[in-house]
Amino acid sequence: MEDEASLPSRAARGDRAAFTVLMEATKGDLHRFVRRYVGEDDDAYDLVQETYVAAWLAIRRYDPARPFPVWLRAIAINKCRDWSRKRAVRRAVRGVMGLDAPEALAVGEDAPAAETQLDDRRRMALLDRALAALPDALKTPLLLATLEGRSHAEVARLIGATPKAVETRIARARRALAAALDRSP
Repeated sequence: MEDEASLPSRAARGDRAAFTVLMEATKGDLHRFVRRYVGEDDDAYDLVQETYVAAWLAIRRYDPARPFPVWLRAIAINKCRDWSRKRAVRRAVRGVMGLDAPEALAVGEDAPAAETQLDDRRRMALLDRALAALPDALKTPLLLATLEGRSHAEVARLIGATPKAVETRIARARRALAAALDRSP
């Protein structure tokens, strides 16, 4: 079997098996990134699927000299941005700013561990909503740097900004998240 370094080149030539191997190797990280971006697991699953479909349709334009995960992440970011725009339009048309599910599944006694778990779930849901509500210009660098562990220089190359702009955007995103969490009941 050829080494893994040849997989992107083979995929760029239309090799489905190579593309499948690349999908398997990247799907976990890609799903985590998209999940944090959109805040909903079902939506993230759909967007990951759309990302791979779009990647396959564009695979002949892929430059194997470029890291495959970076190319794939750029497609995912575009899919997430499209999803955000469509969601905003749907909200405006419906006049609804959010449909939060009620916390109705309290089972057993009010033991401290259960309360703590419920609080943790609420805080995580709040964080997910706050992340999803961030503007793309703040959300993308924050997620790439914190979730992906990329350097500011790497993020800057990926999104077409300077490392200083990335640093500033990340700081603004963190302040916005902190403010959203502080406003919560």
